[in-house]
Amino acid sequence: MTKPTNPSELSPEQAMRYSRQLMLPAMDFRGQEALLASKVLLVGMGGLGCAAAPYLVASGIGSITLVDDDVIDRSNLQRQILYREADIGLSKVQQAAASLRQLNSEIEIHALRQRLTTGDLAALVPQFSLVLDCTDNLDTRNAINAACVQAKVPLVSGAAIRFEGQLASFSMQGESACYHCLSQMFGEQQLTCMEAGILSPVVGIIGTMQALEAVKILAKVGTPLYGKLQLFDALTGQWRQFGLNKDPCCRVCS
Repeated sequence: MTKPTNPSELSPEQAMRYSRQLMLPAMDFRGQEALLASKVLLVGMGGLGCAAAPYLVASGIGSITLVDDDVIDRSNLQRQILYREADIGLSKVQQAAASLRQLNSEIEIHALRQRLTTGDLAALVPQFSLVLDCTDNLDTRNAINAACVQAKVPLVSGAAIRFEGQLASFSMQGESACYHCLSQMFGEQQLTCMEAGILSPVVGIIGTMQALEAVKILAKVGTPLYGKLQLFDALTGQWRQFGLNKDPCCRVCS
């Protein structure tokens, strides 16, 4: 492959690969080169992560780091589409990374098989252009949010359970809400897919929407969902959007 002199510039082969995106006036070479220069941290390689990661890698982000300490279980195969029956018992991040490298060998793909502590997040997050929260528990989500607030790194958050999905983006520049402004309204309920169930395509819809939000933010295309919360009802196929106000008393971002 012909290498560009500037790592953030597209080579002729890359221009061909991403030609369908380059045709979009809002994207053009500027947006695609911004993607190529970006570094994304994706935490959680369950259903949401398995849906988001392939579109990020295919779209041409420069580098992605996948984080998850779990192994593949038979019950995961219903919705975690990067894995196969032969992968049961193996590391999620390692198998996901191997699959994604076959999709786009030009992208830097890193796998961290660990559960991130608050200290880990504080050290990791400032190294990235954007974070995708694809986890399934409130404590981890709040810890990721706190690290993004501290580092002023944009966060794209998704959640899915039963027939319901939730999507929001946070700029972390101080002018709009952070995830904790939202999560403090949840109370103590923390149901998981194991406890409440999940319809397989719902995680695909939310995960791909997370990838879309990430591409928009990184390429500066369109309007991100800053200050908004989108809820998806799979039973009716309807989306609802709500304003999400910054809490002046939020202990994280205020």
